[in-house]
Amino acid sequence: MPFYTYDSSFIISNKLSELPDNFLLSAVVLMELTASAPDETTRKQYEAMRRAYEKDGTLIVPDSDDWLMASRILYWLERGRKKDAGGKSPRKKIGASQSMALDALIAVSARRYNAIVVTDNWDDFKAIQYYCKFKLMKGSAFLKL
Repeated sequence: MPFYTYDSSFIISNKLSELPDNFLLSAVVLMELTASAPDETTRKQYEAMRRAYEKDGTLIVPDSDDWLMASRILYWLERGRKKDAGGKSPRKKIGASQSMALDALIAVSARRYNAIVVTDNWDDFKAIQYYCKFKLMKGSAFLKL
């Protein structure tokens, strides 16, 4: 049975409240969800979720190798953007660098667990996948399973 982990974009856009048995929770996704929690009750629910997933060994936490690989991916992506723009770094949307860094951490740490990343943020994860082979699935395809 394959293992799945969801990107926060998939959880938010589909308003998921239940997770499958073969689900691994990314600590990075949990951080994103907690940071944008609408209220104190939801924040506490996320913290309880983290404790439960950590306790049963299904919490994906990036290790130092994941951080190193994510930084390499970000470097390679930026070099490609600069090359495509004729040697100058093109402007990015506000928060784009941080979002890409978190997505890279999700991808490389999911790879270590052999988990399939389910996302609605397809373009960013496909760009990351060019430099780091990990399993990726569109959210729409996952919902049809």
